[in-house]
Amino acid sequence: MEKMLPEALLKLIKRVEENFPEDPKMVQLFVNCFTNTLDTTVKRLPDKTTYIITGDIPAMWLRDSVAQIRPYLMAAGEDGDIADMLVGLVKKQFFYVNLDPYANAFNQEANGNCWEHDETDMGPWIWERKYELDSLCYPIQLSYLVWKNTGRTDQFDETFVKGVRRILKVWRTEQHHEEESPYSFVRKGCYFTDTLSRNGKGALVKSGTGLIWSGFRPSDDACTYGYLIPSNMFASVVLGYLAEIAGEVLKDEELAAEAESFRQEVRNAIETLAVIKNEYYGRIYAYETDGYGQYLLMDDANVPSLLAMEYLGYEGDREVMENTRRFILSEGNPYYFKGKAAAGIGSPHVPPYYIWHIGLAIQGLTEASREEKLRLLQLMRDTDGGKGMMHEGFHVDDPSKYTREWFSWANAVFCELVLDYCQIRVKK
Repeated sequence: MEKMLPEALLKLIKRVEENFPEDPKMVQLFVNCFTNTLDTTVKRLPDKTTYIITGDIPAMWLRDSVAQIRPYLMAAGEDGDIADMLVGLVKKQFFYVNLDPYANAFNQEANGNCWEHDETDMGPWIWERKYELDSLCYPIQLSYLVWKNTGRTDQFDETFVKGVRRILKVWRTEQHHEEESPYSFVRKGCYFTDTLSRNGKGALVKSGTGLIWSGFRPSDDACTYGYLIPSNMFASVVLGYLAEIAGEVLKDEELAAEAESFRQEVRNAIETLAVIKNEYYGRIYAYETDGYGQYLLMDDANVPSLLAMEYLGYEGDREVMENTRRFILSEGNPYYFKGKAAAGIGSPHVPPYYIWHIGLAIQGLTEASREEKLRLLQLMRDTDGGKGMMHEGFHVDDPSKYTREWFSWANAVFCELVLDYCQIRVKK
């Protein structure tokens, strides 16, 4: 399999081998995970766009597809075919955004396949129409990272410009969700986290706070309170990216100014409304709030998360960020679990006492200590359940009990942590 890989990817594998000379399992696990996404989930289409399934579900999520290919950004500057694949993914994503900016997952063709026949404005291209703020952040992030890592700018075409203007319109609308939003979502006969309350409108939020409403979390679970803070943090970061793209590449000073003003507005709202004084941890960021004073203190392993603040590029109050990290990596966080085999962050999306390889990888990617990065890598290596791949969640006492046999995002973020340990990182 390695011999069929592009030279740029083989060079990365060689660097991993050099950094783990006495750990053949770590190297093999990296090779398995690194090649799996490219071999099994990526499809180059005749129109030169790229379609990427999430793994064991035959659909493309805007979020997951970006996360799945991040490790290849580190080779894209040396390999034109990999760069073409990434540009093709940007173009496919913005094609979908222009079809429906409220949808989170799409079909390869307009075949009408879907997760469920939900009560919302479905179409034949849409696999699922859960509005998730982060789903619109990821295409902007990818377009920017492709530019920074390859120098390519052909992804910033008319479809991109039309798409980012639609995103800005949706985000402005969802700052006033109660009064202005056309979006609603109802799923019948399901667990309550798979649908929105109030006939599909979601829990009441205060409009005009500067925060952007999201119906669902990156786990695809419904928000308890509509202002999901990690996703607003991500939005503020990518608005900064958009301002830079508009100014330096598109030469559109009006769009650049609009994006920068919006970035500051969202960031100011986060720092004003999402910082909570906790008796044990001091000032910390809430996971969700409604703008009226209600809030939720927790974290979820799915990205964006509070744990991923620095990974995503959010620059908040340093003391608050450090306090928040202490909180979410403790049992004060209701989704932090400790057991015989591991300790880490899980998710209400899976059963209790299941922690996520994604969460462990993000913990490592946001650690300063190289020793701690290695400890987390070894923990991930030892909790693969004997399958030679990463999983979604695994039981803290028994890694052979896990959810999702095949989860490409988890494989990719493990690879990113391995490369990070080898001091190979995505350029931002």
